[in-house]
Amino acid sequence: MQFPVRLVARKTSGAMAWLSPVLALLLTVLFGAVLFALLGKNPAHALYVFLIAPLETLRGWGEIGVKMTPLLLCAAGLVVCFRASIWNIGAEGQFIAGAIAGGAAALACPESAGHWYLVVVLLAGAAGGAVWGGITALLKDRFNANEILVSLMLVYVAQFALAYCVQGPLQDPEGLGFPQSALFASAASMPLIAPGTRLHLGFVLALIAALVIEVMMARMFIGFQLKVSGMAPLAAKYAGFRPRRLLWVSMLISGGLAGLAGVAEVAGPVGQLTLNISPGYGFAAIIVAFVGRLSPAGCIPAAFVMALFYLGGELGQSRLGLPSSITGVYQGMLLFFLLVCDSLIFFKPVWQGFKERTL
Repeated sequence: MQFPVRLVARKTSGAMAWLSPVLALLLTVLFGAVLFALLGKNPAHALYVFLIAPLETLRGWGEIGVKMTPLLLCAAGLVVCFRASIWNIGAEGQFIAGAIAGGAAALACPESAGHWYLVVVLLAGAAGGAVWGGITALLKDRFNANEILVSLMLVYVAQFALAYCVQGPLQDPEGLGFPQSALFASAASMPLIAPGTRLHLGFVLALIAALVIEVMMARMFIGFQLKVSGMAPLAAKYAGFRPRRLLWVSMLISGGLAGLAGVAEVAGPVGQLTLNISPGYGFAAIIVAFVGRLSPAGCIPAAFVMALFYLGGELGQSRLGLPSSITGVYQGMLLFFLLVCDSLIFFKPVWQGFKERTL
């Protein structure tokens, strides 16, 4: 039996393409209100706590910026891969690898070092993430391994590596056996940029990185190569573009930015290596990339929305007694409704009736 409805591609304006994530966000808020009602909460008050209360104070805006930083850095790197049809799903692992490498550099900070040492820490974190992304590129290049599975499995390897480090060579000798490193020296920590908040230099670096990637993808030849390779691989090969080189470039850039996000997190608001340095920023960045229409600049407002979900979820737990999974539910709804809106905007459902399949 053949499915009675098929989707037929239709012409869509650029404005409609950008309207899709807006509609998805509105549907997420609407169904979120229904979810709050089912949980026995006043929907209007719950939405206020979830979406408005985090923005009422300067400290709240600072926390939004803190959570935007890793999301935006990871998403900007993922855009490079996704535009080239290289499906890097392991930004979370590259985030952790960057945190480990940068954290090790921070713990090795000499007492006489000045703030210049922060550059060493950031470079170490970016290099750690790039190396972790390079493993996926190597296995795909040499053995044609599926990058989705490899990058995803490497996330769990990175998590085990972090657990080993904070319970072994990088554990704080004066930490009473807790799985964490010593606090980083001030010379190896991210400076704050807004008094009274935890907003740090990493936020500025994330904005700069997103804009640089935007220029690279829109104005530079390497960006053109990546986009053509993703849209028409045969045409890219005919034009002389080297897919192996593009694979390495995209994975190293994506891994490097995710690693930079990791070290910015541990050298910023966390201040040390612990087992729980990320609530899933690398996975949430995948949603940010698609909500931002695979545009680094578009990822900025998308990262803002996702950061608001994180902070709103925390307030919902403390003020309303909501479960900790509420943030993940909102993220999932946003992605689901984005897929639904994209399907209806870019495709037209056509009724074709029930037909028996013939062999």
